[in-house]
Amino acid sequence: MEAQTLKAEVRNGSGKGPARQLRMRGLIPAVFYGPDKSPTNLTVSPVQVSTALSGPYGRNQLVALDFGGGKAELAVVRDIAVGPMSRKPLHVDFYSVALDRAVRTKVPFIANGRARGVAEGGVLHKIFRELPVVGPPGAIPADITVDVTPLGMHQGIKTKDLALPPGVSVALPAERNLVIVTTKEKETPEDEGAA
Repeated sequence: MEAQTLKAEVRNGSGKGPARQLRMRGLIPAVFYGPDKSPTNLTVSPVQVSTALSGPYGRNQLVALDFGGGKAELAVVRDIAVGPMSRKPLHVDFYSVALDRAVRTKVPFIANGRARGVAEGGVLHKIFRELPVVGPPGAIPADITVDVTPLGMHQGIKTKDLALPPGVSVALPAERNLVIVTTKEKETPEDEGAA
């Protein structure tokens, strides 16, 4: 993954008043922090933030914060506040990363296809919508996709079955079911009476 460049300026003021003035100028407040980094208040463009995060990697997009004068810092978005109606960024937290230092994040988990077991009358259960992953920031995938087509009744996909980029792992036990095909549970008259 290539880093998206985002222009950033160090700002001195903090609080609601300066933040409101920034937004009137078409900018938003941000903060940059991380290991061995003192928290630094920044000013960034909400348009550039939205553009950087609109790609397939979303919040996991690697960002190069350009401070001018040839100084840049690698970061990922750790948190973002958006307007309740506009959904536009209001404030961003950038977390310092290094290409050789692992980060922990979540990526979408996608199950493609129609499982064979579903055609046989079963139900496909996708247990996770997102998976917790650990790896170098440049190797984090946009998503983890599996093909469920060959799964028969009572078959599934476990953490250990995933094909992942080098250096990336899923922070779940190896035997953890991620997707499984089960039989449909039909209510019997006894079950209805008990209910």
